[in-house]
Amino acid sequence: MAETGRSVDAVIVGAGFAGLYMLHRLRGLGLSVQVFEAGGGVGGTWYWNRYPGARCDVESLEYSYQFSEELQMEWDWTERYASQPEILRYAEHVADRFSLWSDISFGTRVTAAAFDEEAGRWAVETDRGECVSARFCVMATGCLSSTNMPDFPGLERFAGAVYHTGRWPHEGVDFSGLRAAVIGTGSSAIQSIPMIARQASALYVFQRTPNYSIPAHNRPLRDEEVATFRQDWRAFRQANKEMPFGFGARYGAPDRMTSEASEQERQAAYEARWQLGGLPFMGAFADLILDVEANETAGRFVRGKISEIVKDPEVAALLSPVTVVGCKRLCVDSGYYETFNLPNVSLVDLGASPVSEFFEGGLRAGGVEYLVDAVVFATGFDAMTGALGKIDTRGRGELALRDKWAAGPRAYLGLATAGFPNLFMITGPGSPSVLSNMLPSIEQHVDWIADCIGYLQDRQVHRIEPSVEAENAWVDHVNAVASATLMHGCNSWYLGANVPGKPRVFMPYIGFPEYVAKCGEVVAGGYEGFVLAT
Repeated sequence: MAETGRSVDAVIVGAGFAGLYMLHRLRGLGLSVQVFEAGGGVGGTWYWNRYPGARCDVESLEYSYQFSEELQMEWDWTERYASQPEILRYAEHVADRFSLWSDISFGTRVTAAAFDEEAGRWAVETDRGECVSARFCVMATGCLSSTNMPDFPGLERFAGAVYHTGRWPHEGVDFSGLRAAVIGTGSSAIQSIPMIARQASALYVFQRTPNYSIPAHNRPLRDEEVATFRQDWRAFRQANKEMPFGFGARYGAPDRMTSEASEQERQAAYEARWQLGGLPFMGAFADLILDVEANETAGRFVRGKISEIVKDPEVAALLSPVTVVGCKRLCVDSGYYETFNLPNVSLVDLGASPVSEFFEGGLRAGGVEYLVDAVVFATGFDAMTGALGKIDTRGRGELALRDKWAAGPRAYLGLATAGFPNLFMITGPGSPSVLSNMLPSIEQHVDWIADCIGYLQDRQVHRIEPSVEAENAWVDHVNAVASATLMHGCNSWYLGANVPGKPRVFMPYIGFPEYVAKCGEVVAGGYEGFVLAT
């Protein structure tokens, strides 16, 4: 560990939406704060993910901060689903409005953080050789910020351009006249493939497993719906907080089971949700993530839509998932399935024809050579724990977080982990995080952390960390809740199944209102489950 230089009250790692609001709240407590951000600007995932077609899958009126009424009144979203450039402008506006820039060091990656037991402080190192001492360390590193790049044989020999959707060139990419390959068919691929297909002379889509996708039906926001939101925004936000995943209240919570509806009624409900568009599709019935037979009725409906849209029956069959709807993240698209009707687009089934190697002019899959000028890896992220794992974080007794989490992440409420005093995580494993509307989840975590730090200050408590018993009980509870649903039963990135060698542990907590209530109970119990030391 390098010699410690500056001292502050708190270090925040990351300047995405979590880091920005955390900085604002800690400043409000009168703390000195240093934020380190690896990127060249604020925005987190929306700074890095600039691939064609990138946009949020939660509606813009819901995917936004709610801590400031003035902020909600002055910012005008233009579309139902905001695009990456607009979301990034919003993050920059927030940094401007609350004068946050001065406490953020950009282009600076945190490489290590070690807890000094004698001093009761964290020593935080960066790749610029700086070491800052802080009483509190807050990891606002993001759930989807560590890219998952597969290691294909011969990739270093490929002479063309190589991109990852999570680290897209800021100047953009022009595929006009190029032969392109996209590897992966998750959310970023489903958003980018229609855009790339408009330019490329030939586009090869390499699919391992098809994903369910619902049309976004994106459109400009109407003046009247924005006015309605602003007139009663508190009720709007409160209703969303009572929804299972923290959004979609205006479309209604599911109030009946599939078995309570006739086949005709089920089809009508699915059709209405399909025409509505987006993630609210899963709100058609209350048992879609609980019962296999119920879920299959939704699966059949979506597969029927795919067969209607895609003209080639063989391609339609390859694009049709047979897995549970929603056990992997449901995707939201703008013309994805229609793209496979274009003459310049080809679908390659990696199940039947796996990629064997790259060569100078392209790649080989199933014994076939594909000559391409550019390859786009849409292979996702080492979700929820990847960014944390890249930092050499050491707690009491020099315990390394990587070692503690070698068999899977263990955290209490997704906020803290035993053995690491005064270390907080925003939307960490064991919290709703990626199974919720991320902005309200971030705000709830930031508010909880800020209130906790204020509590410690007022009572002159110097250290806080979870007990091992509370942490173990919470991890067991998270898995028990997941096991009662269909989301636990498929190889999704919720379990880390997309990253070779990563332990299979279900990481997010299912149920936003229940989680918030539990966090409140912990506080009401004098931070029950935490060990506080003066």
